[in-house]
Amino acid sequence: MASKLRTEIDDALRFIRTRTSASPSIGIILGTGLGALVQEIERETVIDYGDIPHFPVSTVESHHGKLIFGTLAGKNVVAMQGRFHFYEGYSMKQITFPVRVMKFLGVETLLISNAAGALNPAFVRGDIMLMADHINLLGDNPLIGPNDDTLGPRFPDMSEPYSNELLERAQVVAQALNIKVQKGVYVAMQGPSLETRSEYRFLRTIGADAVGMSTVPEDIVAVQMGMKVFGVSIITDECFPDTLKPITLEEVIAVANKAEPKMTAIMKEVVRGM
Repeated sequence: MASKLRTEIDDALRFIRTRTSASPSIGIILGTGLGALVQEIERETVIDYGDIPHFPVSTVESHHGKLIFGTLAGKNVVAMQGRFHFYEGYSMKQITFPVRVMKFLGVETLLISNAAGALNPAFVRGDIMLMADHINLLGDNPLIGPNDDTLGPRFPDMSEPYSNELLERAQVVAQALNIKVQKGVYVAMQGPSLETRSEYRFLRTIGADAVGMSTVPEDIVAVQMGMKVFGVSIITDECFPDTLKPITLEEVIAVANKAEPKMTAIMKEVVRGM
């Protein structure tokens, strides 16, 4: 007997198949600062999240809610324009539901983007950070609960949460494009409040280079389902305890928009090389 989760995935797939027969091999989750990549996709089908059975709907300003099928750099892709966050009140299973649907659509490689605050003093706002690893401080995990073996193993190995192959490819691409990139560890916090000075100091002490409120749940589920993952952050603010200044969402978005062309160029070329 199929699990409730698998039944819901099948419901979503049946609906999507009434709109498109596409079998994209690459999935993209567009976070803050990567909206312009949508303009690079030659769109074939666009579906509102609200139309897809069991799909959450983003409640966050700056996050749209569309599933976009088309081609990017000659490759078949499906892109999430707008993502979901734990702080919106969604469960981990809801947040990661689209990733599971993507897998059954044919996706083997997942590219994830986000906006993050710098913890590493060598980083500055506007930097691009390639994610080499993560620390999960969300206080939850999308795999908690009954496991459906048709979706992945009970205990997935997380020794390579972000593909070393794709990480190396992105570094080569960035060098060819003359774009400076950082590489580091991303820590995910619940939010939506930003962290205190002492919390930033603690996060740096445990080995994090950047902090955000997303990406980790999607990565865990993607790895469980056998996908390769590439993660990239735009550093939108500097979270240095001794010089900490207040930051607003408007400032975050402004920095993300300014750095966006660099990230878009890297993502597009990484896709082209697949």
